[in-house]
Amino acid sequence: MAQFRVVLVEPLNDGNVGAVARSMKNFGLDELVLVRPCMLSEEATKRAMHGIDILKGAKIVYSDEEAIKDVDFVAATSGVDTANEKNFARISHTPREFAEKIRESDKRIAILFGREDFGLPKETIKKSDFLITIPANPNYSILNMSHAAAIVFYELFATGVERWSPREAGELEKEKLFEYFSVLLDAIDYPPHKKEKTKVMFRRMINRSVPSTWEFHTLMGVFDGAIKISAPEAHPRKKRQTKS
Repeated sequence: MAQFRVVLVEPLNDGNVGAVARSMKNFGLDELVLVRPCMLSEEATKRAMHGIDILKGAKIVYSDEEAIKDVDFVAATSGVDTANEKNFARISHTPREFAEKIRESDKRIAILFGREDFGLPKETIKKSDFLITIPANPNYSILNMSHAAAIVFYELFATGVERWSPREAGELEKEKLFEYFSVLLDAIDYPPHKKEKTKVMFRRMINRSVPSTWEFHTLMGVFDGAIKISAPEAHPRKKRQTKS
């Protein structure tokens, strides 16, 4: 897994610095470097919240070179995007594309955020290995430093997290559900002229919703109970036992 160093280059607002520290804590990052920062007042501490340890442990340096010392790759961020490599120093990646690109990396990567008014210098961007740009309204595409950082951190975190996902009901399970639904329609004397269309509608609805196995068993329990009460002799299980 890659190791990340967050570098804020000449931040002008100490509240933003505190907010970045807070976002770092939210998404499991802990190395913060400040390049020629503004004075850090109580506002930075307030905004840092539970990321106060990251803020207090931030390293202050006075050159870009010192900030990226000992890293393997540098990723610059910019609010300016282009699709033409002839007109810009780097073709950019969205935060998600960048996160996917370095997902299997075990390198040390510095992510640079520029000052709130001018961003990062073009020379810094030219020297970087990656450029990250967040898609936004073209009429107002420049995000606040701390907001941009939070989006980038989220994508890095989300891409590296293994999520639990419920098991989807299989085809055999769904066919069993359709069978019980059909029997239930018969059991409640559903109007014959509506029956086929209703069964088709139910099938489409279930296939569209992609039910989990838990949802399948819940619905089966409802149908099973309703059939046992309204028409026990028509219960699919009883019919199978009679046949055998």
